[in-house]
Order: sequence, then structure tokens, then C-alpha cells
Amino acid sequence: MLNHVVDPRLIAPLVPVGAEIDFDNGETFLSVVGFLFLDTRLLGLPIQLHRDFEEVNLRFYVRRKSADTWRHGVVFIRELVPRRAIALVARTFYGENYVAVPMKYEIEDLNGNLKVEYSWRRGRKWESLKMSAVGEPKPIPAGSHAEFITEHYWGYTALHSGCSEYRVEHPRWKIWNATQCEFDADGAALYGEQFLETLSQPPRSAFIADGSPITVQKRQILL
Repeated sequence: MLNHVVDPRLIAPLVPVGAEIDFDNGETFLSVVGFLFLDTRLLGLPIQLHRDFEEVNLRFYVRRKSADTWRHGVVFIRELVPRRAIALVARTFYGENYVAVPMKYEIEDLNGNLKVEYSWRRGRKWESLKMSAVGEPKPIPAGSHAEFITEHYWGYTALHSGCSEYRVEHPRWKIWNATQCEFDADGAALYGEQFLETLSQPPRSAFIADGSPITVQKRQILL
């Protein structure tokens, strides 16, 4: 998770109806996130040749009032996956902006030295998100910046008639604080010119999470 402070005016046009930008100590963030799906199932059923795959996405943070509580969630700007069928299913079931491109990953954990790299190819050029860390993952402190980044359990997608909402369930993760990180990509071509300056600045934080089982609930249409 590579996290940049972003001017809220840049993401305001992308906030779904009924939601609002979520802030952490007066700041909000744009995150590039790479992760690996393992043993993926759709409605409880495995899909042959599509169970293990990479994803890299760009997201920002929102909240929505439900009854007397706030639901803290994310909005995805673009999500990269390696297979067209995965992108098609995700667009159909969740309305997200998935794009299929060739992808690969490398995870190396040797004697307490962790290296993680996700790569994707657009045209003839490979782009990548890389991080390294040392030691063991640590629990996320309550009320911390890391908690803000990792503990958003809802997904929101803008629709012509409103927005959709779905819940993501997973245990609280442990994280490594990255000692080195690199985002080597054409951010303007990938995500839009408006985000180029943000993604070109040094990140506020970079984490590697230990991961866990995850359940993504069926989305609901909110009018």
C-alpha cells in the first residue's frame, strides 16, 4: 500500500452520490495497492484457471452515513488484473473499472528481509510497484494512520442513478512499514493527468500487509 496525500478537490468529482471524502487528521489519501488473490471463489464456487491472480488498484477514501453510524469505505479509480474474464466478472457484479493487462509478481521473504513486487505491461513497457521491509509484521495501533488506510470495510461505486455499496470482511491485518518503495509507471496515462503531480511526490507512508481470508459481499444499489 503506497499512500499519497491528495488535494480533495482532485477526487471530489469522483465521490459517489451519498458519500463524502474521509479524512485522517485533516488529510485524505490516494493509495496504489498491489495484492495477490489466492483460491478465489465466486458465490462459493471456484473458477477454473482464475483462482490465483494479481491485482493493482488506485483508490481513495470515503465515508457514508447509515442510520447513526459512519461506514468507512473506498472508491476505486482503476483496477488492473491479468485476465479478461476476471475484469468482465468484476465489472458485471460490482461495476468497477477493471482493465485486463499482462501481470506478474514476486514475493521474497528471506531471513527477515521481505521484498514484494507487482508488475504489469501496457503496450511494450512493464511498469511496477515495489516495496521492501525487514523484521516481523506488527499489529496496527488503534487510531493510527495505518488503521485509517487499512480499516475501510466498504466499497462504493458511482452510478448514473446514485451509487452501489458492498461490504468487505477480513480480520485486522498486521503490517510491515516499508523501508524502500518505488512506483515505476506512467501515472498520467494510467490514471489521468490530474493525479500525476500527486503520484510523483514522495508518499506519506508505505505498508506491506500480511493478508488474510477476505469475503466480498454482494453489492447493493443505493438510489
